[in-house]
Amino acid sequence: MEIEVRSPNVRYTKDHIDSVYHYQTTDVRREPGRLVATPRETTYNFRTVRQVPRLGVMLVGWGGNNGSTVTAAVLANKMNMGWPTKDGPRTANYYGSVTQASTVLLGSETGSGSGVYVPLKDILPMVDPNDIVFDGWDISKANLADSMERARVIDYNLQTKLRPIMEKMKPRPSVYYPDFIAANQADRADNLMEGNSKWDHVEKIREDIRDFRTRNELDTVIVLWTANTERFCDVRGGLNDTGDNLLKSIERNEAEVSQSTVFAVASILEGVSYINGSPQNTFVPGVIELAKRHGVFIAGDDFKSGQTKVKSVLVDFLVGSGIKPTSIVSYNHLGNNDGYNLSAPQQFRSKEVTKSSVIDDMVESNEILYKPGEHPDHCIVIKYVPYVGDSKRAMDEYTSELMLGGRSTIVMHNTCEDSLLAAPIILDLVILAELCQRISFRVGDEPHYQHFHSVLSILSYLCKAPLVPQGTPLVNALFRQRACIENILRACIGLPPINHMLLEYKHENVRQQSDHQISNGFPVIKKANYAQEKSNAKVVNGKPVNGFDASKLHTNGFHDELYVPDL
Repeated sequence: MEIEVRSPNVRYTKDHIDSVYHYQTTDVRREPGRLVATPRETTYNFRTVRQVPRLGVMLVGWGGNNGSTVTAAVLANKMNMGWPTKDGPRTANYYGSVTQASTVLLGSETGSGSGVYVPLKDILPMVDPNDIVFDGWDISKANLADSMERARVIDYNLQTKLRPIMEKMKPRPSVYYPDFIAANQADRADNLMEGNSKWDHVEKIREDIRDFRTRNELDTVIVLWTANTERFCDVRGGLNDTGDNLLKSIERNEAEVSQSTVFAVASILEGVSYINGSPQNTFVPGVIELAKRHGVFIAGDDFKSGQTKVKSVLVDFLVGSGIKPTSIVSYNHLGNNDGYNLSAPQQFRSKEVTKSSVIDDMVESNEILYKPGEHPDHCIVIKYVPYVGDSKRAMDEYTSELMLGGRSTIVMHNTCEDSLLAAPIILDLVILAELCQRISFRVGDEPHYQHFHSVLSILSYLCKAPLVPQGTPLVNALFRQRACIENILRACIGLPPINHMLLEYKHENVRQQSDHQISNGFPVIKKANYAQEKSNAKVVNGKPVNGFDASKLHTNGFHDELYVPDL
């Protein structure tokens, strides 16, 4: 549905949506014995390009569970496929995607005051996932149909419909540095780029990106890593601490340059955005410097899909309620190739780091509950159990301290299809990253437009360990992350943030727009009219017939309005 904002602060042209937005913040200064808060307001002029480009997405690990699943999902939706199951017929959808399957509050409907909700994808022009063109690399030469069958994620009857299409899709040869991923992946590595030169690999990846763009007549390409988790690489001076040092290290074929970093550098040099969907430290300082130098977006790290997403909600709720989490124990087991790779200690350590940091900002926000340096015990376990396949099990125990030494324990069990949660996140990441490439803004009296920082922190909602620009506050609380996305989109069409205050319904003297204002679906009668309304009341068979019923009057001393249903 098309949304039009009628405001002097918004202007629509054939090519752009221009908006003037007043960004309000509060500066806080510490003084002896007090905190001094000062409201600030900054004017932004946003400009969004309306033309949606033809988007191509190249997946590193295209033949894995996530790559084959997201490709199958887009094809099934594009072709409006349906298939029989033991539970009845099913049709393709994009459930799990915040851009495609969630709504946001636009405002209150004139007259009734009811909230008007719209699909998030309708706020600004966005790429339709059905129009995305996929390609990519994989160390396994299996075609996408065989990869889909091997993954055991997609229902078999849907697989049979997709096979004729997906068996024609074959990944390009990929980069394989055995030291960075688990040794148990060697048997899959039969589709590798030639040679051992890392710089040659950079050039080959760039050539593949150009070929993909030209062959499919694409306007925009985004590269996303959804391959195996790597071990952490060393970060040190002279190796990868600056962009130039990193490039020289690649040319020298330094062993401590990972394949994910090689893909990131190639993408940046080719001018395409790069997103890291795994937990390793791909974005060493040299990569970040190169991205800023070339004006290219990077984002990550690690898809936030199941257990961690729930944790970022529950801990935020507990701490926000004044309850003190003291112990969090999270156990997972899964049987897909991701679990197989994570069964190696170094690769597990990468995942453990990203899953552990998700509660940090929420704990640090409450110095009443936590003293400086105090932190809940936080233990994470991941085990490989082949039988369960992609159906990941997650078990969590949250122990919290209540008032007067009381204890509360919450235990939950979550079973989910790992790749069916990750696939819509892949779509959201590339759709929002592409949209951000079309948004620019001027701050205050600046004469020229600028873009978002190369480290695209707006995508934090979708990542376990959000990458943010240096010096930026790190936010892991899920609803704050989602509000960031929602309110930036609203700013681009000149609308203020949704604050949920509903002040217009909390007045003692409600402004009358008609004889009886409507609130929450009921007529409102002002106190000044109570006596008159009551004197005019008529009763038939013991029931009021003119809309007044004294039994509906609030008598707790706090309400000044009378709410009566139509009778």
